[in-house]
Amino acid sequence: MGTTLFRKTRGHLKEPKFLENRILLSVQLYNPKPELTNEIINAAVFLAKERGSVYNCSNNLAACRNARRLADNKGGSMGRDVIIACDFNSKAEVIGFLEKFKEEKPFVKIGMELFYAEGPEIVRTVKGMGHKIFLDLKLHDIPNTVKKSMAVLSGLDVDMCNVHASGTKAMMQAALEGLTRPDGTRPLLIAVTQLTSTSEAVMQEELWIDRPIDKTVMHYAQNTMEAGLDGVVCSPLEAGKVHEACGGGFLTITPGVRFADGDVGDQKRVTTPAGAKELGSDYIVVGRPITQAKDPVAAYRRCVDEFVD
Repeated sequence: MGTTLFRKTRGHLKEPKFLENRILLSVQLYNPKPELTNEIINAAVFLAKERGSVYNCSNNLAACRNARRLADNKGGSMGRDVIIACDFNSKAEVIGFLEKFKEEKPFVKIGMELFYAEGPEIVRTVKGMGHKIFLDLKLHDIPNTVKKSMAVLSGLDVDMCNVHASGTKAMMQAALEGLTRPDGTRPLLIAVTQLTSTSEAVMQEELWIDRPIDKTVMHYAQNTMEAGLDGVVCSPLEAGKVHEACGGGFLTITPGVRFADGDVGDQKRVTTPAGAKELGSDYIVVGRPITQAKDPVAAYRRCVDEFVD
């Protein structure tokens, strides 16, 4: 590294000369903490090799830490996974559903309906059965309230939780503070950009957001990265663009996934598991195509075959 020359640029990482002069690193301009220089350089070099593309640092070190975590994870590759949306209204239904899985322990999502019906005990029960949990409560309130709420959720040992990106950077940063335990550990924290049930027409006519939906999603994703979060919930149709804007270490968790021969339901921006893989999703969230299937285990395995394998 020592002989490699770096120069100022406008928040982008491109390869240094020993990687065909395609990455330039803004260490001096965007690194107020010199002790992190090597971490940022290593992240840049890793992404050059892994992605071969420009990586937007967006004036924030969180992106570089995400890249470093990606480099350290499974030898440098981000593992995809299928998350089952357990949108049931009782503990008994959830247990009955999960007990169908004799060989696998799927990653599951617990959303508002189930959490409000059963409370925190449902999280403890599902964790006790050996499943990873995405607690999907989409917090959106003033920063202090979100911070205190996240401090409560951090004690539930979930693996992932979320907020609405529209709550502002200050709210997202407060969420991160509240979620982080005294020992520095925490679940993954992601933000919802625009719900996949929201069309561009609805967004513009009802929410009065007059920018195109793809540009709005990218702006929210960049805000999320700058706040220090781990990734975003977005449509699989937007996953590739999010990675281009925020880098390979920034996670994309994508609902709106249906089988090619299935019903799209109330989703507007959808694709198949194979399509989501091609578009660059890191995780897909699948509910009714699995939970309402005649054979949920077979449907889950089909998702895994199309998306992961």
